[in-house]
Amino acid sequence: MVQHRVLLLAIWMAAASGAQTRWENPVKVLLREGRPVIGATISLPSVESAAQLANAGFDFLWIEMEHSPITLETARNMILATRALKAVPFIRVPVNELWTAKRALDMGALGVIFPFTSNAELARQAVAACKYPPEGRRGYGPGLASFRWPAPGEAYHQFANRNVVVMLMIEDKEAVENINEIAAVPGVDILYIGTSDLSFSLGHGGQHNHPVVRDAIEKIRTAAKRHAVALGLPGRSPEQMQEYLKQGFTVFQSPADAALLLRGARPFLDVLGKKGIDPAKQPLY
Repeated sequence: MVQHRVLLLAIWMAAASGAQTRWENPVKVLLREGRPVIGATISLPSVESAAQLANAGFDFLWIEMEHSPITLETARNMILATRALKAVPFIRVPVNELWTAKRALDMGALGVIFPFTSNAELARQAVAACKYPPEGRRGYGPGLASFRWPAPGEAYHQFANRNVVVMLMIEDKEAVENINEIAAVPGVDILYIGTSDLSFSLGHGGQHNHPVVRDAIEKIRTAAKRHAVALGLPGRSPEQMQEYLKQGFTVFQSPADAALLLRGARPFLDVLGKKGIDPAKQPLY
């Protein structure tokens, strides 16, 4: 009888312990531990492609809604397709506004990427858009989001305030000038350098290795380190990513899904001498 009671007590304690264990966004865990994070860029409006990449090993999906034809409905279906898969769905919204983040979060994104965050006011607005009151200004309407992210043992707003990732894109001259104030805003998880737009803003479009561009990147890197904020940029090649890791960058965006598709096909075509139409030689119009 005593052994039976001890066994029941052990089972009860184990169950109680499990109930108290709250799920945490694995990207948040990796960021806190200073480990590398990589997102798969989803630009094709294909739920199948998103699901395949969500289980390829990427930590998050960068669902591209600034520079792609992906609609809200397609993004929602992508988010549902990631259930039980590894990658956590993030959305890059087209503009840093409360309502754009609200649409992304209420369909179940667990991270929002805010373009052209050029000053501390916009940084604070981004954080507020991702947090329910009193921490922020996110409006309450989580029916679809809570279906994707049920939160046993806590209310959805508590779950979301703990787990939503706030990523700010630093991609113009003004942002570089204000980088210390931006990096100091509480609630910012990642500063991501949009190197292409940054190079254009600095007057050296596409020249990512120009000294002026490199100096700006170094200024951003210094501010991120000073304020203990994770830092990211595009991962254009494995070799480049290895070099950036040595410099303290830990967050990477992969080439877009279409680019990965073509890179995977190219070796099989090259061995047979097969090529498509080169639009540089024969315009497709």
